[in-house]
Amino acid sequence: MTEHTDAQAVADFLLAHPEFFEDNPELTASLKLSSALGGRTISLQDRQVEVLREKIRQLELKLSNLMRIAKDNDAIIANFHQWTLQLWRSQDANDLGEAVAKTLKDAFDLPEATLRLWDHCTDAGDARAFTDQLNAPYCGAASGKPGLAWLTNATAMQSAALIPLRKPDSEQSIGLLVLASPDAQRFSSDMGTDVLSRIGETASAVLEGLVE
Repeated sequence: MTEHTDAQAVADFLLAHPEFFEDNPELTASLKLSSALGGRTISLQDRQVEVLREKIRQLELKLSNLMRIAKDNDAIIANFHQWTLQLWRSQDANDLGEAVAKTLKDAFDLPEATLRLWDHCTDAGDARAFTDQLNAPYCGAASGKPGLAWLTNATAMQSAALIPLRKPDSEQSIGLLVLASPDAQRFSSDMGTDVLSRIGETASAVLEGLVE
């Protein structure tokens, strides 16, 4: 019988007889195991405590991460709500497109935000073709991206979110919303785009009446 088979037989026996250590309490205290902390030898009881502590630590880390995510989500929801309220109050503005960008910039504390509607844009350049190909908002490096030249301080921007504006069920864009920051991590390439997509949908719904 091999060592692996012997070990498996012992494991199978203990699984089939969970009362074994209760019936033989002296073994619990006398068995010695190697600790994962420093390689020292400890009793089975201490090893069980060590394992439980590690499980608790991992659960605490997960809970902390979930609480951080929940807090971040609450902040996003509050900012989105604030934006929609400000946008609603701006409905009578002479330049609705400018109002969308300004209220978005204020609500989310964005360094730069602007947009263009193709029907009212004379400097679209490659931005329209680029936007038509976007299936989701672009997040990542700002350098060289279409639409960045529309910003007042484009050269200082390190990251950007480019959000296509579309009418419902249309593949053709009606414009592009540009958000940018000098912080390279503000719009990192690995960030989720669900909120940005909803911002684009909301802005599109507000602005679609301005395009044919």
